[in-house]
Amino acid sequence: MDPKIKNYLGWTVMFVALVFALSFMRWVGSYSKSIDPSSIRSFSVNAEGKAVSIPDIAQFTFSVINEGGLNIGTLQKSNTEKANAIIDYLKSEGVKREDIRTRDYSVQPRYQYYSCPRDGGPCPPSQIVGYTVSQTVSVKIRNFEKAGDVLAGTVQKGANSVSQLSFTIDDPTEVENQAREEAMEKARNQAEAVAKAGGFRLGKLLSVNEGSNLYKGSVERFDASAGGYGSSEALPALSIEPGSQEITVNITLRYEIE
Repeated sequence: MDPKIKNYLGWTVMFVALVFALSFMRWVGSYSKSIDPSSIRSFSVNAEGKAVSIPDIAQFTFSVINEGGLNIGTLQKSNTEKANAIIDYLKSEGVKREDIRTRDYSVQPRYQYYSCPRDGGPCPPSQIVGYTVSQTVSVKIRNFEKAGDVLAGTVQKGANSVSQLSFTIDDPTEVENQAREEAMEKARNQAEAVAKAGGFRLGKLLSVNEGSNLYKGSVERFDASAGGYGSSEALPALSIEPGSQEITVNITLRYEIE
């Protein structure tokens, strides 16, 4: 065989062997990473995005509480009539049926307790002397102009307490997306800055972790049993100011180091 051809074939074989070796090494590296993720050199960055929106829903709860004797049926009837009257009033004020939800209904016994005899005799058992029927309903108000009147009217119609007034966004998806986009952009920029400062290249994105927080504006609890609430007299409407609501999204990105 011609020496030149033999030499050419030799270099060709060596080149093919080198390519095969490099490919095999890359495959081994990829396989190793797939079965042992901890072998991947990586780093993480964290960033926070914020978005501010105006709440579009006011929420509160009201309770109707009846205390009486041993006739549970009478107490339940009275409680139901009062609660239904309030619910009818809310509907007449434009509150939708799906925005009214019963959160709790309970019947609790009330006991009379007796002191034990001083002579060491057996202690007399406690006795049920009556029952307390309580019903708690949560309400969403979408028309803030009527919120103060609705709260005052709820008390006038027989609610024993009205509390936990708070504000929220009915569908926070759009606001969350705005905060998420800001957090992602900040995290990517931070990752690029770290790679540049560290003198290495960013590899593929290995993982994304997200956490979000919703900060709600609120009004302090007020009770129908205090300050004249619960009377039949007309009550001044509360001034309802929802303010603004801030949603934050925290993003953690984990990148491979190349």
